[in-house]
Amino acid sequence: MAKEKIVLAYSGGLDTSIILKWLKETYDAEIIAFTADIGQKEELDGLEEKAFATGASKVYIDDLQAEFASDFIYPMFQSGALYEGQYLLGTSIARPLIAKRMVEIARAEGATMIAHGATGKGNDQVRFELGVAALAPDIQVVAPWRLDTFRETFPGRAEMIAYAEKHGIPVTASAAKPYSTDRNLLHISYESGVLEDPWFDPSAPENKEMFLLSADPQDAPDEPEMLEIEFEQGNAVALNGEKLSPLQVMDKLNELGGKHGIGRVDMVENRFVGMKSRGVYETPGGTILFTAHRKMESLTMDREVMNLRDSLLTRYSTLVYNGFWFAPERLALQALVTESQKNVSGTVRVKLYKGNVIGAGVKSPVSLYNPDIATMEADPSQAYDQNDATGFISLNALRLKVGKGVEQNQRK
Repeated sequence: MAKEKIVLAYSGGLDTSIILKWLKETYDAEIIAFTADIGQKEELDGLEEKAFATGASKVYIDDLQAEFASDFIYPMFQSGALYEGQYLLGTSIARPLIAKRMVEIARAEGATMIAHGATGKGNDQVRFELGVAALAPDIQVVAPWRLDTFRETFPGRAEMIAYAEKHGIPVTASAAKPYSTDRNLLHISYESGVLEDPWFDPSAPENKEMFLLSADPQDAPDEPEMLEIEFEQGNAVALNGEKLSPLQVMDKLNELGGKHGIGRVDMVENRFVGMKSRGVYETPGGTILFTAHRKMESLTMDREVMNLRDSLLTRYSTLVYNGFWFAPERLALQALVTESQKNVSGTVRVKLYKGNVIGAGVKSPVSLYNPDIATMEADPSQAYDQNDATGFISLNALRLKVGKGVEQNQRK
C-alpha cells in the first residue's frame, strides 16, 4: 500500500528541517519538500541537497518571482494598501502565492496533506491555511507547532538542535540567535529575539549589520538621484524610459532604494491572533513604488473615486494581512481597484535622497489637472465662475448655522 504524501513548505532552516524529519517518522509518510523562490537570493543555496539529506522523497524549488511581482505585488500596490499606516505587507502578500503553489503540487503528486512550520502565535499559520481552505478545502493541513506532542518534544531551540545533531540533520543554528528574518522580492522582515524589546534600537550604530537590503540613510550618497517611473493603468512599466517587466521593475527599484537607504520601518503592529508584535522591515523598492503611484493618482484619479477607494483601504490592507487574499470580498474590492486605475497612466519623477522619496514632477496624457481652471490669474476657459462659490458656500454653511442656532437657544 502506497504511503501517505505530505507537501511541506520548506525553508531549510532549523524549524522546517526538524519538521521534515518529524513528519516522516510520525506519519510514516513521504515528504515532498517545497520551496518557493520569491527572492530569497543566497538563502536558497544548497537547499535541495539539504532537503534530500533530511529525508525528503522529492524536492520542488520553483522560481515564482515573476508571478509574485505581476499577480500579487502589482495588484496590491494598485490598491495603495498600507497596514496600520506603515507596513507595506511584504510577508503577508507572499503567503497566498506559496499556498497556491503548494495546492498545485499536492494535486500533481496525489498528496492529501500540506504542512507548514508557522508557529501557533503568528499570522502565517492563518494565511497559509486560509489560502488552502479557499483553494482546496479537501486537503488536510498539518501544523506541528499546534500539536501538543510536537511542542512537548521540542519545548525550545536547544532540544531542536540536539535532535538535529542526533539525526544528522544538516542545519546551521545556534541557541542564541538574536532575531529571525523573512526575505522576499518585496522586503525583508526582522522580528523576535532582541527585537521583542520595543525599546531596543535597531538603528543604533552597533546594530548596523542587521540590515541587508538598504544602506544606513546617514551613509547613503550625499548626492540625490533622479528617477522617472512610467505607469500604465496603475502599474509601473518603465524606469527612466526603459520598458521593464514587473519583476525587473522591482529588482531595479530595490537596488536604487537600497543604495539610498529608503524603506526602513520599525513598528509595533496588531497580529490577527490578538497580540501586538514588534517588526522591523526593509522595503526599498516598494516604498519608491508606493510613493510614486500615489503621486500618479493625484494627477489622474477622480476625486470621488479616490475617496471611495481610500475609504476601503483599511479593509483591503487588513484582508491581505489576515490572509484573505482568495476570499470573495478581497476579489470584489480588487475589481473596484482595477476600475479605479484605468486612467492612472503617465510619468512620475522622484528624487531619492538619504532615506527619502521626494516628488519632483508628474505628467500624464490623461491628467485631470487643468492649469487654466486652477490658475489664480484670469481664467481663459471661463469654466469656473467665482461668483458661483457664494451659493456653494451658503448651502454648505446652512447646517452649521442651524446647529449653532440650536446650541445658542438651549443656553437661553
